[in-house]
Amino acid sequence: MTFSRFGITSGLLLVSFLLTACAGMQSSGDVPTPSDVGESDYIIGAGDQLTTYVRNNPDLSVTVAVRPDGKISVPMVQDIQAAGKKPRDLAVDLEEVLSEYIRDPNVTVIVNNFVGTYESQIRVIGQAVQPQALSYRDGMTVLDALIQVGGLTQFAAGNRARLVRGTGADATTYRVRLNDLLSDGDMRHNHALRPGDILVIPEAFF
Repeated sequence: MTFSRFGITSGLLLVSFLLTACAGMQSSGDVPTPSDVGESDYIIGAGDQLTTYVRNNPDLSVTVAVRPDGKISVPMVQDIQAAGKKPRDLAVDLEEVLSEYIRDPNVTVIVNNFVGTYESQIRVIGQAVQPQALSYRDGMTVLDALIQVGGLTQFAAGNRARLVRGTGADATTYRVRLNDLLSDGDMRHNHALRPGDILVIPEAFF
């Protein structure tokens, strides 16, 4: 059997292209676990519902929604910026203001209904029944996201899905096997999501 020089050259170019396309792509088993990436710090966003609890001062403890301008108003504190802050940081800011009125205030901020910033949302694109951006919740997994988007379409190549984490030059792409997760119940592929993750579900080749 003989091969033309053109055929050999074309084959080498194809292999080179495939290797380049796969560069930076890591397998499903390489997706970091929460312990690998550290605990996430939720960032408050407009629309979030917060409970501000002031110890020993029930009259100052309220539940409020973060306004579209990113601010909240609570007893004795008007128009304090909440969006873009971690709950603990907001609690410290409230303590600083309240210290003008009460002695040694101790504030706890609890996020009840999550919306989050755009940067912290999970985006599911491609062959999902309802592709959309989802509010991140602590402990959220790939399966949680798939349930919210209605699962995969009949045209989805679930085992060729990709999880993109990070942005720009720092972005890392991991391969995730969604068919194995949904059809076979293989929970090894139910990876923990992080704020800002993008789940890309390609179309199958027919």
